[in-house]
Amino acid sequence: MEHHGYARNAGAVFSLQYHLVFCPKYRKPVLVGAVAERLQALVYEQAAVLKATIHALTVRPDHVHIVVESDPGLAPAKLAAQFKGATSRVLRQEFRHLRSQLPSLWSRSYYIGSSGQVSEATVQRYIAAQPGRH
Repeated sequence: MEHHGYARNAGAVFSLQYHLVFCPKYRKPVLVGAVAERLQALVYEQAAVLKATIHALTVRPDHVHIVVESDPGLAPAKLAAQFKGATSRVLRQEFRHLRSQLPSLWSRSYYIGSSGQVSEATVQRYIAAQPGRH
């Protein structure tokens, strides 16, 4: 429930928004067409499971940006792991070419920062630093 722009749980009133960015392994541009559409739906489904709110979601062929608000009891690392794990499992199950092209869907790393603290330059540096296709 909202309280003057803040959410609340049993013990806290909070406003915690994170900017999460992650890339497919080797930055392969596989997040297109039906894969991208399914990924968007899965992100919203996982947010509902986590009782988190998606404020922005952008899927590009080689990376995903999510601005998500969550309860302070959910650690940022857990939030990232939940989104990456749930989406990888389903996408690799439903799209066989992802299994054959990649040993795992997502790169092991990710970027997460407090929303409002992240600049576009920071996000671009993270994406550029991910190993590309070789």
